Amino acid sequence: MDHLFRHESGKMVSVLSRLLGLQNLETAQDIVQDVLLQAMGTWGYNGIPENPRAWLYRAAKNKAIDFLRREKKFKQISPQYSYLLQSEYTLSSTINHLFLENEIQDSQLRMMFACSHPSIPEESQIALTLKTLCGLSTHEIAKAFLTNEETISKRIYRAKDKIKADKIELGVPHGKELPGRLDTVLKCLYLLFNEGYNSSHPEQLIREDLCHEAIRLTYLLTMNTMTNVSRTNALLSLMCFQASRLQARLDEAGNIILLKYQDRGKWYKPLMEKGFEYLELATEVFQPSSYHLEAGIASLHASALSFEQTDWKSIYHLYEILYQLQPAPIVALNKAIASAYAIGRENALEQLLQIKGLENYYLYHTSLGEIYYELHDKDKAKTFYENALRLTTSRQQQQLLISKINNCDTVQ
Repeated sequence: MDHLFRHESGKMVSVLSRLLGLQNLETAQDIVQDVLLQAMGTWGYNGIPENPRAWLYRAAKNKAIDFLRREKKFKQISPQYSYLLQSEYTLSSTINHLFLENEIQDSQLRMMFACSHPSIPEESQIALTLKTLCGLSTHEIAKAFLTNEETISKRIYRAKDKIKADKIELGVPHGKELPGRLDTVLKCLYLLFNEGYNSSHPEQLIREDLCHEAIRLTYLLTMNTMTNVSRTNALLSLMCFQASRLQARLDEAGNIILLKYQDRGKWYKPLMEKGFEYLELATEVFQPSSYHLEAGIASLHASALSFEQTDWKSIYHLYEILYQLQPAPIVALNKAIASAYAIGRENALEQLLQIKGLENYYLYHTSLGEIYYELHDKDKAKTFYENALRLTTSRQQQQLLISKINNCDTVQ
């Protein structure tokens, strides 16, 4: 049910916002929330219906009709559809039409770009998209931004306030406005996929539903001629490569399996093939982006027969280019890790110690612990593993770190 609700809530909010106008986004969200609560109550008593998706859509349509009949402010609520909504004869058919599959997709595309309107600050754009279209909680968004929930709540509030003040409407931009707006949409989907790949949920390291949702929405962009550009295909390629490894990242007990120990026979080949296919499409008209570089790195992992046979020098070189393009602490961290295998552990340690801004990020401390461990400094390794343990709430990550700490105590 959690997967279904997340998958469908963004669709319903998009359609209802198109019907009621983006100024009534909160009303659309309230209607969808009521639908989901009704479903939980009804299904908990009667069982899940044969077609739960149709049940949700029918309930959303009925609640939207009730709202329109009750308010009777058709021109203020929905100027585009007001002449159709005022007649009982056309009211239901208009709403039914908007819930057709192609119209749902169009509504989602419009919503993606409305949330990334240039009058909304970029940080608020991304937070609003992840909350409204992708169904992430405030906590999940805060984790993706390495910030707190209060900050995210304020960003979302400011975005909604701007929508009302500037009377922003749903629509896909054209001309010179499109590239910048598309970049924000792609960044949102990138963050959504990352939250699924390495979740902030304490009991669930991997959330495949979020990964699938990010892939689905990115694929939706490739189906539109205006948004099917080089970097969209590069992002979709990256997602396919990363998603192909999901089944190999945990053992049967739910414990983390690091990349070097993963059974590559469990990597899902059809998705890997899609990754190469979209990467080829991304380079037909080459407009280099961070997604091209990350997809290139992922393709080198996918094509390697083993961890030891990985082309680490090429991976490190791509990270160097990526860091020049995007000098963020996370990129510096990944570049340093790659240097351990491409150049040497001492070089990796030197790079890691120079990084600023990741002091509260568990993976930074884990990486330092790993390098010190491989350099046979078990005391320092243990200290950084313990720091990482305090900074993560994930049960699987905690189990892995406890195992590493124990190894520091037992190995002489």
